[in-house]
Amino acid sequence: MKTLKEAKIGDTVKVLKINGQGAVKRRIMDMGITKGVEVHIRKVAPLGDPVEVTVRGYELSIRKADAEMIEVE
Repeated sequence: MKTLKEAKIGDTVKVLKINGQGAVKRRIMDMGITKGVEVHIRKVAPLGDPVEVTVRGYELSIRKADAEMIEVE
């Protein structure tokens, strides 16, 4: 399964599943990343952390560790 971390700059992907438990999963969902939403990859920092994405019309920076928990298609 492909994760958000593996998506390339310029890709628009659809969230299939959020892995993780408790507070971490809740924080990702509170940022607007939920099952079925489309995420556009805007930028990736030189060392890969963080990843800047557009979700629901706003920009968001997400840590590489959190991006690994988000399965996309």
